[in-house]
Amino acid sequence: MTDDSDRHATKMAKKKAARDKIMATKTDEKGLIIVHTGKGKGKSSAGFGMIFRCIAHDMKCAVVQFIKGGMSTGERDLILSKFNDICAFHTMGEGFTWETQDRDRDIEMAQAAWQKAKELIRDESNRMVLLDEINIALRYDYLDINEVVQFLAEEKPHMTHVVLTGRNAKDELIEIADLVTEMELVKHPFRSGIKAQIGVEF
Repeated sequence: MTDDSDRHATKMAKKKAARDKIMATKTDEKGLIIVHTGKGKGKSSAGFGMIFRCIAHDMKCAVVQFIKGGMSTGERDLILSKFNDICAFHTMGEGFTWETQDRDRDIEMAQAAWQKAKELIRDESNRMVLLDEINIALRYDYLDINEVVQFLAEEKPHMTHVVLTGRNAKDELIEIADLVTEMELVKHPFRSGIKAQIGVEF
């Protein structure tokens, strides 16, 4: 081995020892409250990535979509056609508020989605429940943030993971979350006149 290789091996051995020492202290397990927010793309995609990971591990899970309407999406079509025995999928919205232009109807649909979400979260056989775009419903006050936070804090089963996606996550939600990721927008093709494309956005 060269001197550089020796130095590298020594450095990596020290890093491994330090990492192993840290990892030895991480022994707890619990169901997490996970928030994906921010202006960047990838919030729902990250949530669905975890849902597919659960499916791959044969863990029962569920999805409730709060805002997105009934348009065909790759993840929804795949789950409904191949994995509906292990992953319940509920599209409860009718599109974004600028499409529906009916606040009362939007509130009604969001409330129905929240009731379904609570039912799925209370079912301890569901190891993960994805609440896709719930942050949008909370932002427009279609749902009461205090009710959502109280439910997650007091009624979520100990080992159930709940993932909440959408821009502008409320501070109250961020406060109780175990894991919060903010997607930062650096560059997006939409700004260059490129429309949403199959396989990328849906």
